[in-house]
Amino acid sequence: MNFNVIAKNVNLKFNEFEALKDISFNLEYGKTYGLLGRNGAGKTSLLSLLASYREVTSGSLTVEGENPFENRNIMPHVGFVYETDYSDEDETVEKYFKFAERYRPYFDMSYAVELLNRFKLPLDKPIHKLSSGKQSALNAILGLASRTPVTILDEVYLAMDAPTRELFYKEVIEEQARNPRTMILSTHLVSEMEYLFDHVLLLHDGKLLVDEPYDEFVSRGSSVTGSSKTVDTFVDGMQQLKTQQLGDTKSVMVYGEMSEGKVLEGQRLGLEIGPVSLQELFIHLTEEE
Repeated sequence: MNFNVIAKNVNLKFNEFEALKDISFNLEYGKTYGLLGRNGAGKTSLLSLLASYREVTSGSLTVEGENPFENRNIMPHVGFVYETDYSDEDETVEKYFKFAERYRPYFDMSYAVELLNRFKLPLDKPIHKLSSGKQSALNAILGLASRTPVTILDEVYLAMDAPTRELFYKEVIEEQARNPRTMILSTHLVSEMEYLFDHVLLLHDGKLLVDEPYDEFVSRGSSVTGSSKTVDTFVDGMQQLKTQQLGDTKSVMVYGEMSEGKVLEGQRLGLEIGPVSLQELFIHLTEEE
């Protein structure tokens, strides 16, 4: 079974508040999805549906053809790991992972121990006595070692330092190569993590603004730089996200397909046409008026 995830016209309401509005997508097995959105965009609401915590208000959400909500056939196959308050957790790391091994059908204890050593987590220490960075590493290990066919990692890196985050990112890539799964990474560290994504889902105000392969989405953004008048003429009619100017030199970030002919035309006009990062597109496509 591949455990594809399909959403069709999903809506989620809390009383009169619409958290998700007519969301549709298809998540394919073996791909890593970057779930992006500003605070309040609906990311956590969407993840709570995938993890069986909530039921859709209308529309349909299926995992391997079944509604995941309170579904014992699906719930063991979906892992949702997020930043957790461990202040009352007296169990040691070792006992905590033995508990996970008992209740998570795909959990690989030998791999978990390997990661614990790599992330320098002590097996015999109570979890509440770990530093916040080590607790974040614990969450990351739990998500990776559980090896659920649908693995959701919701900002599990939050308290990690930069070297530990790099170790985590490297492990995500290598683990996907060894044991492919549908992996969803929800993050605000877009510039650090974008190279991990095969596909981008961008939520804004409860709506799915972007659902595209990473390469295709990023290729839609371009920066056009040159003399002010020439740039203005060249970008006329394009969707303009950002403008910067210094003297007579102007740079405009545009979004949309730019044909090879259009690029050559710009170069003939003496313009510099360059790429735009995923983070820049994310920031400016979701900017409030």
